[in-house]
Amino acid sequence: MTTDLLEGVRVLDLTNVLAGPFAGYQLALMGADVIKIETPRTGDLARQLGADPQLSAESLGVSFLAQNSQKRSVTVNLKSPGGQEVFEKLVAHADVLVENFRPGVLERLGFPWERLRRINPRLVYCAVSGFGSTGPMRGRPAYDQVVQGLSGIMSVTGTPETAPLRVGYPVCDSFGGLAAAFAITSALLRQRRTGEGAYLDTSMLDAALTSMGWVVSDHLIAGREPAPMANENITSAPSGTFDTGDGALNIAANKQEQFEELCKVLEREELIDDPRFRTREDRKCNRDTLRRELEKSLQAKSATEWDAILLDTGVPAAPVVSVPTALASEQIAHRELVTSVDSPAAAGGSVRVLGLPTHVDGRCVSPTSPPPTLGQHTEEILTELGYGPVDIARLREENAI
Repeated sequence: MTTDLLEGVRVLDLTNVLAGPFAGYQLALMGADVIKIETPRTGDLARQLGADPQLSAESLGVSFLAQNSQKRSVTVNLKSPGGQEVFEKLVAHADVLVENFRPGVLERLGFPWERLRRINPRLVYCAVSGFGSTGPMRGRPAYDQVVQGLSGIMSVTGTPETAPLRVGYPVCDSFGGLAAAFAITSALLRQRRTGEGAYLDTSMLDAALTSMGWVVSDHLIAGREPAPMANENITSAPSGTFDTGDGALNIAANKQEQFEELCKVLEREELIDDPRFRTREDRKCNRDTLRRELEKSLQAKSATEWDAILLDTGVPAAPVVSVPTALASEQIAHRELVTSVDSPAAAGGSVRVLGLPTHVDGRCVSPTSPPPTLGQHTEEILTELGYGPVDIARLREENAI
């Protein structure tokens, strides 16, 4: 099901690839009418990206399918007079415009914020970029990999021997998209209250650093330079990933009582009063030795078996699993996070995508309409704007749509 939390809100999604489309997808799942504005013939670059070459060849790449359900697609050539005419009408009828061009691109196309605000004083305009629209780095090209490196994320990922390492998914794009969606919904509250629009400038680099609050505070407040610690938790021990007789097990015994209970379950009570491990600070100073002692006992059973044993003890622990295993878990099935939507280009006529991570009024929120084919809703949307068949034919002849 979808939800009506943003019902009546029209969003112009002038974005490509991940950060911007991800923001638009969250708004669409919340009930907004999200109109994806794409370049004729090519569209969002993500249409050509993903692990399935056939879908990419059909301009429905896996990367596009992942975050564009519940949207409508209209093609508009912003470099043509007719396309600019259409875009101006779209802006006049919208509540939100979100774009992730490099700063200045939309302005060079003839639509600076000042003009957009004159067209629609209520407009919430959100620009998502790698570094924001101000500052010495504003014009640099930004991809997730680049921002991961410049934010310091890679410097604290891995071990001292393997760092810097990239996080295994586009974390900066994702945080940037979430930050944009949050800012947009906040601005919509003011828009509804006062009729005033807003200019929102979202930086992926800023979002990445703010997401690292605990790590950044080690430097800003404690004066310590953050360093890679592999799977260890700098604030506590034993807290990390441990080898078992079969598989890896995450244990987060951050409290004294959790450490003591873990020792009892492993039948290693002598470790509780060992002067090397008696207090949290003792254990942090001797974490490698403690790890070796615990793993001697953990070798007796598999990660799955230890998970079952520790489940009711109050010791936070769980096996480390693959993405397919996580998606197939009973918990994810119960939450109905994964849903199927129709897609004529896909084998079997449907694709599986993720819904919203938040349940609304006790129910899961999932898309009910598939990711659109390129320009699928162009005539429908132009008709809503007041264009007739003759007008639409003229715009096509001018390559404006």
